Amino acid sequence: MSTHPTTPRATRADGADRRAAIRAYRAEARRRTAVLDDDPTGSQAVHGVSVVTVLEPEAYAAGLQEPGATCFILTNTRSLDESDAVDLNSTVGEALAKLEQHLAAPLDVVSRSDSTLRGHVIAEVRALDEAKRSVSGSGYDGVLLVPAFFEAGRFTSGDVHYATVGGEDLPAGETEFSRDATFGYSSSNLRDFVAEKSGGSITAHDVLSVGLEDIRTGGPDTVAGILRQARNLQFIVINATDYSDLETVVLGLQQVQREGRTFLHRTGPSFVRALAGLEPRDTLTAADLWPQGRPAGHGLAVVGSHVGQTARQMAVAQARGGVTELELPVADLLDGGRRDEAVADTIARVVEALAGSDVLLYTTRTLLKDSDPAKSLAIARTVSTAVIDVVHGALSAHPAWVIAKGGITSHDVAVRGLGIRRATVLGQLFPGMVSVLRPEDAPEGVLGLPYVVFAGNVGDENALADTIDLFRSSGPAVQPEGATS
Repeated sequence: MSTHPTTPRATRADGADRRAAIRAYRAEARRRTAVLDDDPTGSQAVHGVSVVTVLEPEAYAAGLQEPGATCFILTNTRSLDESDAVDLNSTVGEALAKLEQHLAAPLDVVSRSDSTLRGHVIAEVRALDEAKRSVSGSGYDGVLLVPAFFEAGRFTSGDVHYATVGGEDLPAGETEFSRDATFGYSSSNLRDFVAEKSGGSITAHDVLSVGLEDIRTGGPDTVAGILRQARNLQFIVINATDYSDLETVVLGLQQVQREGRTFLHRTGPSFVRALAGLEPRDTLTAADLWPQGRPAGHGLAVVGSHVGQTARQMAVAQARGGVTELELPVADLLDGGRRDEAVADTIARVVEALAGSDVLLYTTRTLLKDSDPAKSLAIARTVSTAVIDVVHGALSAHPAWVIAKGGITSHDVAVRGLGIRRATVLGQLFPGMVSVLRPEDAPEGVLGLPYVVFAGNVGDENALADTIDLFRSSGPAVQPEGATS
């Protein structure tokens, strides 16, 4: 078991000053931040920012209209094969580079991905760099690799990335996440991880590193000195165990940005909060969700994730009871002759159940996958499409709220099931985790409906049950405890 700290150190007295300085520079430079989110859970650490679900340049422009704005753009590329992910990043990257020229103001681009290192790491970064080159004639000097997600126990120390699992701080390469069917890896040291994922085109020696001593003793000046060394999209590992570390890194980054240096960012959720200079905020309560009082009606919780943490959370939610449980049978979905009947039957059962109770809808808990990663993704897309159809059909019952558990599930339910085009992040139900979105551009029956984006791999065993309890139309509004995995 590691002895590295997973919980944030006590906030230093100058924390508010650091954040104010970050925001002041952003306002002075008219700098915006576009966050390409490879699943919809990247906004867990932020609040009061926009989320755009459609891949339309006009929508990005609207979300980034104000100087200092931060806008998440849901690309959902973790559900795509690499070539499709590259094509999508190229398209969005070119649109953002053109928008930057139109605004005549700098635009930070964040490639937000999984805090447990799953995703198209090298391919997406290179696609965004090439997109910038194609529009502006020059690419990025470096890319900051910052997979931190402190509230969920994801941090980096000594260049090794850790994930807290069952109270133990495990090197990421020793966790279940590293055995992902599509995005598996073996290296916990992030310099080695970059080399591994690059297939040898990058060596560990090529990767720069900003250590904890650089940050805490050297401060922004030392950070800036390291960043100045970066050339030609060079990766820089950022060590950090709390927001104070990341805010110091951002202040160093801003020093070199003033000099005209440009950086791309491949990050987990925590870095976006630091990059924007956002203040922390309390977790949401029922009064925050429904200032005018809880509306009538029942809600729908949809579980598509299959990671071990979700399985444990499902077991607690089922044991606690109080909801109607319905299974969407995956075997039937993969049988072309039974697929449509299975979906129609599930829609009918959900609509009937919502008339009298809240509903917990889940896909079959046995994960079907193939040794071929592309085929595994195809199976996941088939199941996800069925979930979308069921949620869309359930809208006829006018659910009062919707919870979606799992990254791909959350994206597809939002975009195709509920038809959300743009939303505002109200905040989180747990400290830095589990965001609630308020749809701003959506079908009439969905506008204003609280939509919960719940990643598969965060929260303690009670988190899903506590979230459902907060939203349930029967019983008191319960403020969930903020434990993390």
